[in-house]
Formats: sequence, C-alpha cells, structure tokens
Amino acid sequence: MPPAPTAFFRSLRWLGAFALLAVPALAHATAVDAFYERAVMTAADQHCRLFTPELGSALQASEAQARGAALRSGLKDAILDQVEQRADAKIASTPCGSPDIATAATRVRAAFDGYSKLQRMSYPGEIADWTADRSTSRRVAIWKLSQTDQFDGSRLVFGLAGGDGPSSLVAVAIFPDGAQPYAARLVVRDANLAPDAFINGIHAGAGKTPLSARTPPRSATKAFMAEARGSADPTLLPYGARQGVAFRFPKAAAQTLSGLDPREAVAIDFLFAGANGSEQVRTAYVEVGDFAAGRAFLASSQR
Repeated sequence: MPPAPTAFFRSLRWLGAFALLAVPALAHATAVDAFYERAVMTAADQHCRLFTPELGSALQASEAQARGAALRSGLKDAILDQVEQRADAKIASTPCGSPDIATAATRVRAAFDGYSKLQRMSYPGEIADWTADRSTSRRVAIWKLSQTDQFDGSRLVFGLAGGDGPSSLVAVAIFPDGAQPYAARLVVRDANLAPDAFINGIHAGAGKTPLSARTPPRSATKAFMAEARGSADPTLLPYGARQGVAFRFPKAAAQTLSGLDPREAVAIDFLFAGANGSEQVRTAYVEVGDFAAGRAFLASSQR
C-alpha cells in the first residue's frame, strides 16, 4: 500500500474517521479507519478535482487495497459500503476550498507522488500473489497483472495482458499430456445469490484454507465463457514453456472479479472432448486477492 505519513492521518481526523462506526475489535477499527481515510480523499478528488489522473489512480489503488485489508479483517461488504457512502456524504457537505481539504490534499500529493511513478508492484495474498507491471509494448502482448498456479500437473498464468492499449482478461494453460481444451469458463460467486464470500474453513485443518474451498457451491455461481481461443504468445507463457493455449474472457469478467472478496477464489474450468461425446473438465483455482488494487494501479498508465 502507498506510504501514508502520520501527519496525513492526523489531517483527516476532522472528517470523523474514528467516530464512524461502533466496531468492537481494534483490528476492525483500524481497518475501517484506513479505508475511510482513502475513501474520503478519493471522493474529494472526484468532487473537487484535486489531483492529476495518475495520482488519482494511485489513490484509487490504495483505497482498493485498504478495502481488501478490511475484508480480510472480517468486515462485511455492506459495512464498507456504508463507510464509503458516509465518506461521499462528508465531502459533498464540505466546500472544496476548505483549508482542511487543502491541507489533506497537499499531504496526499507528498505521500503518493513517488508511488504513482512506480512501474511494478506486488500484491501478496494468503496463498498466491498478483504481480502488476505498467510496462507497455507495441509489438507483443505482455502480462500487466498476473497470478500463476499449478494444478493436476498443469500450469496456469491468469490475469490482464496487453500491449500499449487496454488489457484483456486472459488464461494461459499448459497441460503435460498435450491435451488441448476446446473451451474455458471462469466461474465466480454470483453476488445476487451469495452476498458474502464462501470460505469453508473445515478444509483448512491446521493450515490455510485451500483455494478449492474458497468458492461457493456451483448453484451460487455464474460463469463467463471465454470469447476467444488460440495459441499463447511466447511472452505470455510460464517460464520455460514453449507452447500453450490462451483463452480471452469478456470485459465484464474483469469487472466482476474486481468486486469479489479478496479472501475468496474463482475457478477456471478447461473443457475437453472425451470419449463417446462426453466432456471432461480440469479446474484451476485463482485467489481473488488484491486484483482490484492491481487493476487500479494499472489504470494511470492507460490514461
């Protein structure tokens, strides 16, 4: 998360961060406070046009990461939505020329200026990490935001890939037996059917809950079928691989992924033609993690 000096936090106390909600646990209160501070300044930027697009994107990335940290602390989406609404309401009732806003904006610029110029960021997860890269290429596709996985002896790279324009949500897979899937689908929690993340801690034992136990029952999911299939560009292959298959998912899939709980996982089903017209499925799992924060981090390079 971008640096935020203590002075910056003090400058925001006029906004009533600590008085926002009655949160019983200290960790929850700290997480709410951090998210509220960033939500307030994001709202102030949108309402008063305080920052450059690049700096605004850095702030949005920080807000997304703070939201993820709050969710990991056990807070519900509904509570964070209320926090964001109160931040919006506070800024709407505060004049843009307020000395408090001016002071906070100055400290945000100092805290985020270096961050907004970074080319690469890593977003650690509980099990898997996202790697973000603002680099561009006019000749080949490269990974802008990616996570790797191994499943059933197969290898996967999943995330946003592109050149010097908008990125696409892509899955690149390699199967050791040379099998070639004819289709792929991204299976995610349907928030209309399951408002909260489904984390089945029974499977954790003494360790971390595996990604396969971080998805809801299929009856509470929705799927995005890949809209294109082809040979993977060499620049998108896992390290050491010579060939693989790539699937591109619709834009709506990336937006939906951004709205999920960072603790949960999504499934990627690769579909194969079996004997006698049957269908075989091999499934990989991806941790949602800070996908939203990584996506926001990339946004400034696309403006």
